[in-house]
Amino acid sequence: MAGYSGDLVGNHASIQTVRRLVTRVARSPTHTVLIYGETGTGKGLVAHMIHEQSARAGHAFVDVNCAAIPRDLMESELFGHERGAFTGAQSNKPGLVETANGGTIFLDEIRELDLVLQAKLLSVLDTRSFRRVGAVRPIEVDVRFIAATNRILFGEVKEGRFREDLYYRLQVVSINIPPLCERGEDVLVLTEHFIRKLNGRYDRTIRGIEPAVREVFLAYRWPGNVRELEHALERVFALEDEDEILVKHLPPRIMREVEHPAPGAPAPGEAGEAPLGDFRALTAEFQRGLILRALQAAGGNHTAAAERLGLSRHALRHQMQKLHLL
Repeated sequence: MAGYSGDLVGNHASIQTVRRLVTRVARSPTHTVLIYGETGTGKGLVAHMIHEQSARAGHAFVDVNCAAIPRDLMESELFGHERGAFTGAQSNKPGLVETANGGTIFLDEIRELDLVLQAKLLSVLDTRSFRRVGAVRPIEVDVRFIAATNRILFGEVKEGRFREDLYYRLQVVSINIPPLCERGEDVLVLTEHFIRKLNGRYDRTIRGIEPAVREVFLAYRWPGNVRELEHALERVFALEDEDEILVKHLPPRIMREVEHPAPGAPAPGEAGEAPLGDFRALTAEFQRGLILRALQAAGGNHTAAAERLGLSRHALRHQMQKLHLL
């Protein structure tokens, strides 16, 4: 995300929880992490943070957008190929997994992998080895796989589009990034952050936002999340001359939504409805959401979160283990 690197910006309890999880995961030996979050929430940033805070920081971080690579090229891109493996393969080529050896590979939009490649990825996770396309001998690798999705994968598993065994293999550790509309006044903290960044990039001295913009930003739902906020601010830097961001500078779509919200649209701070799926899977996802919200409200303290949920600390930790939150 342009201009948004280094650390998660924000003071909301949910972001503090994400930061703590990142630190613990980075220092752990686990080889798989699954990041959930809507588009624009910062899944790539969290993946970078895990890598940079880990012992793998001195090795490669390889970023792969699974939705951006044609399916017929994906296997060769991920695992490489041997000379003569197919028409046009004129030399040996290492794949992205091999390039990431010793470091981290980030598989964004993991649900876009087809079932054949999902099976091959599962094999790599289990054996820590793979074969290039057209090769006979396996290559051993030591790579941390971080996958990300903006969808609840339970539904993909139920519909037969995602392997259940790969889902559970990836979800050894999961991190949920909240949407911007659930982070309260973090939108204002992020606004200040981006204004400082953009002042440097554009050699400007915009000092802030007028009070009316503050109210609009707090009322808007931000469907594009942090990325949408950054782009809205950059638009002002590119097109306007004032030394303060005014309501008249804001994109029309933001003003239309604030003045005339769509019927049934959740207000800022309210969670949207999860896709329907298998009853047990949906129940587990609901429980996961309740526990995460309680942890966020309790600042990550398990005892305080358990009290909020009417559980003992032992019962809470048992549920967290079942839901792969520990």
